[in-house]
Amino acid sequence: MEETQARRAVAAARSTARGLGLEVADTVVIYNSDRIAVRLIPCDVLARVAPQPCQDEFRFEAAVARRLAETGSPVGALEPLAGSRVYVEDGFALTLWRYYEPMGAIAPADYAEALIQLHNGLRQLDLAAPHISERITAWVAELENPEQNPDLAHADREFLSTALHRIRSAIGQPNAADQLLHGEPHPGNLLSTSSGPRFIDFHTCQRGPVEYDIAFLPEEAAARYPGVNQAMVQQFRALMWAGFTTMRWRARDQFPDRDLWRAEGFNRLRAALERA
Repeated sequence: MEETQARRAVAAARSTARGLGLEVADTVVIYNSDRIAVRLIPCDVLARVAPQPCQDEFRFEAAVARRLAETGSPVGALEPLAGSRVYVEDGFALTLWRYYEPMGAIAPADYAEALIQLHNGLRQLDLAAPHISERITAWVAELENPEQNPDLAHADREFLSTALHRIRSAIGQPNAADQLLHGEPHPGNLLSTSSGPRFIDFHTCQRGPVEYDIAFLPEEAAARYPGVNQAMVQQFRALMWAGFTTMRWRARDQFPDRDLWRAEGFNRLRAALERA
């Protein structure tokens, strides 16, 4: 968010928390992109704030987290006073979560075990979510519409489109083994806490094979997830970078260090395609 909008978002988080009786003397922005995460001090609550049109995403995310917590899955907890409600303040939607003090690096074996536990919990949920094939179709459609990514060179557009078509053909169609997935369980969405690793950010939940989620893990952790098709993991790792790079070229994208990651995305995609 731009500075003025970010200040308003922080003020909305502060006002909402105080309205629930939480003590807020200071705030720290933990993350700022198209949405922000704000630590509220001293109540140690994390507010996730986005423009109001995102309230349906937030509602879905909070519902998934609440239901996963009921299964004992390793997920970040909602603030009890706020529950899974989505609050609206000054044109923003927001949810309130427990803040976890970082506890250091997560070992590859612990990362893999946390994802195994999460997948077990996700299998217990009966929730409507799009299939990963729909996400691929949406990325392809973006590339076919230069108005959405006007700065993307023609050769780069063709490269991304060809990569997505190639990967879609390689991974095939939906099948009975597909299940509900986190959607983006990369290291930024796994917290190291005093009670062990905990996943956050469930608005990207979708259906597909577990290999899709595993592709987001560091390679050392991915190798420790048993009984998976590692060749498919490599295909999905290429897909992950193709999708990531496509999103970085959106005209409205506000990802931190976007220009750096536009170039890095292409580098990572080329490397992943060579291994797939």
